[in-house]
Amino acid sequence: MADGARFGASLTPAKPVGLRNKMMASRKFQSWAARFPLTRRFVRQEGDALFDLMAGFCHSQILMALAELQIPEALLGKPMTPDQISNQTNIPPERLQVLLQGGASIGMLRLRKGKVSLTQRGVAFATVPGLSAMVCHHRAFYRDLEDPVAFFRGDTTTELAEVWPYVFGDTSSIDPKTATVYSDLMAQSQALVAEDTLRMVNFSNVQTLMDVGGGTGAFLEAVSQTNRDLQLRLFDLPAVAPDAESRFAQAGLSERTDIFLGSFRTDDLPKGADAISLIRVLFDHSDDTVRELLAKVYTALPGGGRLIVSEPMSGGATPNKATDAYFALYTLAMRTGRTRSAAEISQFLVEAGFTDLAAIKPLRAYVTSVVTAAKPHT
Repeated sequence: MADGARFGASLTPAKPVGLRNKMMASRKFQSWAARFPLTRRFVRQEGDALFDLMAGFCHSQILMALAELQIPEALLGKPMTPDQISNQTNIPPERLQVLLQGGASIGMLRLRKGKVSLTQRGVAFATVPGLSAMVCHHRAFYRDLEDPVAFFRGDTTTELAEVWPYVFGDTSSIDPKTATVYSDLMAQSQALVAEDTLRMVNFSNVQTLMDVGGGTGAFLEAVSQTNRDLQLRLFDLPAVAPDAESRFAQAGLSERTDIFLGSFRTDDLPKGADAISLIRVLFDHSDDTVRELLAKVYTALPGGGRLIVSEPMSGGATPNKATDAYFALYTLAMRTGRTRSAAEISQFLVEAGFTDLAAIKPLRAYVTSVVTAAKPHT
């Protein structure tokens, strides 16, 4: 049977199945439940939740406007009047008031006695490394989702994929400016990833750690702060990795670090490290690329060597809003990778020959999850 005949051009509501669904679908029951004291609170909660889903696009655009106008950063020092913000942002007062009211409604701003200040959430937004930059980076992502049906059918040419040509293995077309923008964005976002990874993984028994796809070395720098004797290696593209040299020099790590330039798509990984980390690497790439990379990691490690995979992961059988309704769409827009569950990543690791797998419960799923494995002794 043809797909069109099976599913039709679009999905239509199915008839309710089961007594509960039939009852919930009844407008008479809905009206009664909204009035009855024991049920009206739950009805109101569900109504609010549904409206938040519908209005979520507006909320994200309010957040982006605040970020691009750098209003949270401006309010870090002290509260400001709307007129001061209007003059600073060149937003007409009457339109700015709508933005400020919206910012307050999503918990970012506090409006009191003619002054605008930050809430606790607003302070966090302005100070968490990379968060504001990531929101501003979403412009291309939002355009890719403009027609969601076409997006999910695969009928769109996504702009996000054009921003980072490296995911297709095209290293020759990465100009220095693109490489710098990408490296800066990744380095800023790595702070939280490193923080959570280091809470979940003990590197005390590691002598040499090689971070593959490590960009400018932000993760290695973070690891070095809590593991003073650890030798560090970085492997990444020639257009990306050189900036790590200045980072390591400024951090006083030059004597502890080695930088290897290359592409894990075409080059073998250097041997000599007893642990290899893949930080936000696998979800950028196709299954075939992931299999090839894991095979190279396995070859590069000695017997007993460890692999650490840290990236946002799908909830699998228990979908997670942060990863299955955000990162899964982001990687889909990249057109090469996908957000995998810990179970899927573990299966790839088993296929590559790894043992002693451990999927560590994430501290913050929206930041990162971790799977570790080891190469068996021969």
